[in-house]
Amino acid sequence: MQTIGKSGEDKAEAFLKNAGYSISKRNYRYKHAEIDIICVIDDLLVFVEVKTRTSTSFGQPESFVTENQQASIIRGAEQYLKEQNWEGDIRFDILAIVDAQGRVSIEHFKDAFY
Repeated sequence: MQTIGKSGEDKAEAFLKNAGYSISKRNYRYKHAEIDIICVIDDLLVFVEVKTRTSTSFGQPESFVTENQQASIIRGAEQYLKEQNWEGDIRFDILAIVDAQGRVSIEHFKDAFY
């Protein structure tokens, strides 16, 4: 059985591919940092945090990306950039997914932080 998070990441990957993104890496880890999806579109490297919820009773999914988590993602991204010797532009996005009994909504927040 898939967890909500894994299921959300699968939906996010499909959403991004459908929007023309090329997926470079999933679940990239560096020390305590984890980046859900790293992808490329139009020579732009995009680091994506996926937040999945089964309801919005406690707030919108994107509101759960804390400043600490953003800082951690940025640290991980800096390491990834070094490893890949990436010199181009980058962006940090959030994909907010609400999967309520099979009714799925996905919102893409481009340039969400940094």
